[in-house]
Amino acid sequence: MAEPKVGPESVLIEVKAVSVNPVDWQTAAGLLDSRFDVHFPVIPGWDVAGVVSRVGPTVREFGPGDEVFAYVRRDEIGAGTFAERVAAPVRTVARKPAGLSWEQAAAVPVAGLTAYQALDGVSGGDTVLVQAAAGGVGGFAVQLARLRGARVIGTASSRNHPYLRGLGAEPVVYGPGLEGRVRELAPEGVSVVLDMYGGADLREAVRLLTPQGWAVSLADDGIRELGGRFVFARPSADDLEELGRLLGEGLLVPEVAWVLPLDRAAEAFELSRAGHVRGKIVLTTG
Repeated sequence: MAEPKVGPESVLIEVKAVSVNPVDWQTAAGLLDSRFDVHFPVIPGWDVAGVVSRVGPTVREFGPGDEVFAYVRRDEIGAGTFAERVAAPVRTVARKPAGLSWEQAAAVPVAGLTAYQALDGVSGGDTVLVQAAAGGVGGFAVQLARLRGARVIGTASSRNHPYLRGLGAEPVVYGPGLEGRVRELAPEGVSVVLDMYGGADLREAVRLLTPQGWAVSLADDGIRELGGRFVFARPSADDLEELGRLLGEGLLVPEVAWVLPLDRAAEAFELSRAGHVRGKIVLTTG
């Protein structure tokens, strides 16, 4: 591939690590064609952690040698982060917390921003139901909700229940009959639902809401018809900086499940597609 062009408001990042998100293999399968223009050959990936090697002429926020992490999503699909070098708009980039490894930093942007933006409005006194709570987004959501003082009930397979308890959540098994299991813990219902599945799972979870409760979905934009919000994470340097602060202070901890070299990306896609991965799958260039 040709060397990436560095625009006036972009930085060139020498990639150390990237992480795999379900949206990456969904993109490869053509499932996002209705939302984005696609330019072949496609380089997948939106997460990245690495070192700035060059900056555009108007960039004042960063300089060569700065360690950064970023959610490099544009309004089209083509030049992604699964590469040795990537040009990233400064609006997508933040400084990497010094105490994080490259693998940990790469695991944060997409999943962390998704959870952070989805939970906007959660506060102390809320009871939050987080679906797939042991996954990449779910793990961040549990921690962020707890930091805001909320009670968290999280769905996961039984083998991940000790992990969720360690994060401060009350675990329940996902699947049919979820409503009854949640009501055993919260008879009055929950004030917030974070939906990861959509469809029938979303509709069952919404039945658990209190009269003033609200729901947000990452999987089903039909939630708007139910009065809820649909979230597809927006690149935001400010939000990523805030996550970086929490990470730097040890208040937020990324969970890395697998670390593979970049040339095993196809294997990483299959692991992600199979599901049941606790935390994030990370690819490294070194």
